Amino acid sequence: MKSKTKNSITSAILSALSEIGEMLPVPFETPYGWIKRAGNPYHKRYYDAVYELRKRGSLGIFKKNNQRFLKITKKGELEILLLKARIKKPEKWDGKWRLIIFDIPEGARDKRDQLRYLLKQNGFRKLQASVFINPYPLNREAIAYLKKTGLIVYIRMLRVDEIDDDGSLRKFYHLSKS
Repeated sequence: MKSKTKNSITSAILSALSEIGEMLPVPFETPYGWIKRAGNPYHKRYYDAVYELRKRGSLGIFKKNNQRFLKITKKGELEILLLKARIKKPEKWDGKWRLIIFDIPEGARDKRDQLRYLLKQNGFRKLQASVFINPYPLNREAIAYLKKTGLIVYIRMLRVDEIDDDGSLRKFYHLSKS
């Protein structure tokens, strides 16, 4: 199991490359040039995080003019979207339930696992087989993630005004009757 610190460093690197890298007109910078601007984290931890990101295919290193530069891969872009896909709980519930219904073929089991991970990460609860529920909608990043991974073609999103006997769901999400 990966340590919490290691995950936060890799997440920080991916996020920084995503946000800062888009603002610069030239390729990002050398892998170790960034360490100074990133608040000088411990060099070994930074090196290990970059190594881990490269190993899992989220980050690439390319050469230009005899220098090495960091570059986010397509897989890294998906990871960034997944990091940003967390639902921000609004102050007041609008009284509507969000249902996600999906039917993913057995041959695409990995896509089914990706979708379940996204839904659980966002607090969705399994209502029954292939049906998940939450009182709050998915954000734009979550929808973008579904589109980029191709999962969107397998799912339907519903906004429901009323569900019979939703007391246990209201209790689970700490919602009062409005």
